[in-house]
Amino acid sequence: MYDVIVVGGGVIGGTILRALSKYNYSICLLEKENDVCMGQSKANSGIVHAGFDAHVGTLKAKFNVLGCQMMPDYAKELGVKYLNCGSLVVAFNESDVAMLNNLLERGEKNGVKELEIIDSAKLHELEPNVSPNAIAALYAPTAGIICPYCLTIAAIGNAMDNGADLITNFELTKVEKMDRGFKLYSKDNKTVEGKVVINCAGIGSTKVANAFGDYSFEIKGKRGEYILLDRESGDFVSHTLFFTPTEKGKGILVSGTADHNIILGPTSEKVEDITPITTQKGLAEVMAKAKIMCPNTPIYNSITSFTGVRAYTEKGDFIIEESKAVDNLINCVGIESPGLTSAPAIAEYVCEMINNKLHGEKKADFNGTRTPEYFFKDLSVAEKNEIIKKDPSFGRIICRCEQITEGEIIKAIRENPPARDIDAIKRRTRSGMGRCQGGFCQPQVAEILARELGVELTEITKNGVGSELVIAKTK
Repeated sequence: MYDVIVVGGGVIGGTILRALSKYNYSICLLEKENDVCMGQSKANSGIVHAGFDAHVGTLKAKFNVLGCQMMPDYAKELGVKYLNCGSLVVAFNESDVAMLNNLLERGEKNGVKELEIIDSAKLHELEPNVSPNAIAALYAPTAGIICPYCLTIAAIGNAMDNGADLITNFELTKVEKMDRGFKLYSKDNKTVEGKVVINCAGIGSTKVANAFGDYSFEIKGKRGEYILLDRESGDFVSHTLFFTPTEKGKGILVSGTADHNIILGPTSEKVEDITPITTQKGLAEVMAKAKIMCPNTPIYNSITSFTGVRAYTEKGDFIIEESKAVDNLINCVGIESPGLTSAPAIAEYVCEMINNKLHGEKKADFNGTRTPEYFFKDLSVAEKNEIIKKDPSFGRIICRCEQITEGEIIKAIRENPPARDIDAIKRRTRSGMGRCQGGFCQPQVAEILARELGVELTEITKNGVGSELVIAKTK
């Protein structure tokens, strides 16, 4: 029996797992998909928000500001790319300027440092591609950008390196109360037992809570659609650019990414169907709004579009508490934006809740650092040659667009959490994330996976059962 079971392998579950791995608990993460970071954590803007948007006194405000302060060191420990680029909320009229003043006041009450409202001249000096119709902006220099799936994978991998277990393809369907805890059943009747369970299942959190007999909340979905531009356009903007927020949220943004792409979006549409599909209407809205912010946005350089479905509650705030209906069930749900920013702070808070229950002791041998996910293409020729001497697989380029080597792909398969499908390799190495979106490298990645895992090519999938690339041999 585990001391703690975390349900949900997104950024919240992953950072909580890592925080718990500092203590002498037996811990396990359950994920219903074939890999971690398969829900909203892999399909968001990657923005580390400064903390001026959340209303004063909310959990969103508290954890946003704390998380933003923690993120630079947190990312460095885990070897994850983080860029402190700052953000700008852009005003186009006097009504917008009034909103900037409200956000400034709110941000200062929340504890955000260095906020200021800048005029048109300063704005266009910082961002020459912003529309000439923009008249002012709220400048938040503490904001940044990070790769959301890299952060999630690194946190879970570091927890596993420190003794945590990961069980994928475990879709929770039933729970039995036991004398000392719970027995959790999967869709295919596998079981796991634990004393305390933390529900971090994102859009599936209602279903998980209901399985325990907790019907105190309902999680709903908001669809957000994005367009991603090629790295060739990576210098188009240097800050994250927001419109003034509305009742729907922070709105469509124009921003760089940690990997030097440009991201446009998201839309915000409440949906019953949580299937992450893009729509003609949604993508047209993204393009139209981006061109209002920056008229010369290089839409022609788009390489892909995608959708994330964000979990939210009508309460409008995070729910982070022990269930009032079920002892030893902790709900960490409704974690929409700024959830990514808040994750390290939420993790510490939830870990403290567990310590108050189980009174764990800190491990003397905990290692919180993780080898940076360097990309071979960024090394000097001398550094590359030195690595190739030790391991020739780093001398073979598999992904032409992103210049990813066989050695990096093998590393992703062998280290924690291990990659087991095409998309898992993509999230860890960027193989398939370039201009051709895997058109050239996908077959080679599949062959490497089959070889390293010791399975037939027909068993290799894009993202789990039902997405097989090869269905049969013809010869």
